[in-house]
Formats: sequence, C-alpha cells, structure tokens
Amino acid sequence: MKNLKSHFKFNKQERSGIFYLLLVIFSLQLVYTMISNEFFYAPEVNFVLDTKVQKLLDSIKAQSKADESPKIYPFNPNFLSDYKGYALGMSNDEIDRLHLFRSENRWVSSANEFQRVTLVSDSLLRSIEPLFLFPEWANQSENKKRISQEKSVAANPHLEDLNQAKAEELKVIYGIGDKLSARIIKFRNRLGGFMVNEQLYDVYGLEEEVVLRILEKFSVKQPPEIEKININTATGKEMENLIYINQSLAIQIVSYRDSVGIIRSFDELIKIDDFPAKKIDRIKLYLSL
Repeated sequence: MKNLKSHFKFNKQERSGIFYLLLVIFSLQLVYTMISNEFFYAPEVNFVLDTKVQKLLDSIKAQSKADESPKIYPFNPNFLSDYKGYALGMSNDEIDRLHLFRSENRWVSSANEFQRVTLVSDSLLRSIEPLFLFPEWANQSENKKRISQEKSVAANPHLEDLNQAKAEELKVIYGIGDKLSARIIKFRNRLGGFMVNEQLYDVYGLEEEVVLRILEKFSVKQPPEIEKININTATGKEMENLIYINQSLAIQIVSYRDSVGIIRSFDELIKIDDFPAKKIDRIKLYLSL
C-alpha cells in the first residue's frame, strides 16, 4: 500500500510538469479537431464559373418555362369560356357581361364592340385583340361599312382635312366628347399625321359608327411626308418607333428576317406569331423592302 501511494506522491516541480503536459495534449487535440472539421466539412469555394455552360442552362430553363405556359390560339370571342377569359386576364364581371350579351342572342362582330360589351381596359384589349378570329359574316359587315364610307367621301369632295381638325371641331360630331377628341388628336400626333382614313379605326374606344360620321365631314387631304423604314436593314429599335410595332413584335420580325435571309414580300410577315394581320395595310405605309 505504501508502495502504491508513493506512485501518486509528487513534489511541486513534478506537479507543474504534469500540468503543462496535459495542457499541451489538450491543445494538440483541439487543433486536430478544428483541422479535421475544416477538411471534411468546409465548402469548396475555389471554383471558376463557366459562362458558356451557364448561358446554355439559362436558355434551357427559359425554353422550359415557355413550353410549360399554355399557348392561346386565335378564337371567336363570341364563344369565350370562363377558363379562357381568366387565362387572358379578364375579370369575372367582364366575362359575365359577355355571357349576358350572348344570352340575348346577340353577337360581337369587332374588337371595339367586344370592349363596349365587356368594358375591358384599353391595355388588355391591345394584348388580346390579335387573337380574335371573327366569322366571315362579321368581316363582310365591316367591308360593307367601308364601302359605304368610300362612297360618302367620293360624293363629297369638299371635306375638311382630318390632319388639321381641332378638338372643338371633332366634338361637333355626335358620339365624340372631350375624351375621344383628345384621344384622336393624341393618336394623330403619335403617327405624325394620318396617312389614310382607315387609321381612325385604330383609335381605341372609337366605335365604327362614329368613324363613319367623322368621315362624312373629314378626310385625309394632305398625308404627312415620311421616310419609310427598310424592313430588311432596320434594327429592332428602329422598328419599335412605329406605333403599330411593339418591342416583342420587332424582335420577332428581326428573328424571322435572320432565319430567311431577306423578306421579299410584306405578306410573309403574317407568318410571324401574333402579327396583327388585320393592320398589315396600315403597317406597309411605313415600311419598304
């Protein structure tokens, strides 16, 4: 027992040595633990971004999203369903107004009439109008109105110049107030002046009956002189300056031109998705081949 006790009996110098030895062991163990954790669990941050691969991945993701979004094809708005109305961005009230109108066995024959019935906003109408596909009888009705308009103009050669008309003169016509007269002049200013009478049909909120009343008193006498844009050399930004071509359509036109090499006929433009085919005659006034 005395021998066993002697093994655990240390003097002051020995106790200090044992203490420093334990401290060194503890420190080494702590350093080892920290290095091990950093080696096995620290994230690797030294990498180089491959921009080409990243661009490819981004394009694949964008294409995937485009493929997943439902594509809405041209349709007759008289048979608009609730689901399609929601997909187009219409509210419940706007859809219900159209259904009530149709329940009375009445038909919508133009985009302006669609807006008058549903009360959709101008911005929404602009986005969905290219999708409208009216029956043949509706187009025939519009043609009859335009023939009537042309006869009216030919019968009265003393009409006033539409490009010189003031708001007060336009408000004399039945159906035109402060709002519509201001809108007509604003649209005329954006065009730089009306080129043809038919451009009045492009003023949103202006009913066809009112257009015919305007053309009984006014006509384009002096169309503005413009420099046409060559569609085969113009940039997308240059095309965007035209009131009939927005940024998205300009990009599609340039993309189509790049794919075919050269556009030889304006009729080719109709092949482009969402191209406003009904306004091709007006668009051609500002373009050249």
